[in-house]
Amino acid sequence: MRGRVKIERSSGNVFADLGFPKAEAENLMLRSELMSEIREIARGMTQAKAAKRFGITQPRLNDLLRGKIDKFSLDALVNMIAAAGLHVQLRVRKVA
Repeated sequence: MRGRVKIERSSGNVFADLGFPKAEAENLMLRSELMSEIREIARGMTQAKAAKRFGITQPRLNDLLRGKIDKFSLDALVNMIAAAGLHVQLRVRKVA
């Protein structure tokens, strides 16, 4: 059966769009962005080598690579990036 598909414009935060409370949606979005960056940096490395670079165990890295966002706090992700010799920069702005 064919019908029209209703499409809604995204707010820019998939977690907010899914109905998470505003603060939790922001936190999840930041965590997912940091996890994506770490995943990109680890691309092409063995899990053992990437885990060493980020100062974590290989099973912990595996959780990250599998997207287990609930297992990582913002602090933990920032610490992993710092252990790799990188810097996280934060920008705060008013919501339109």
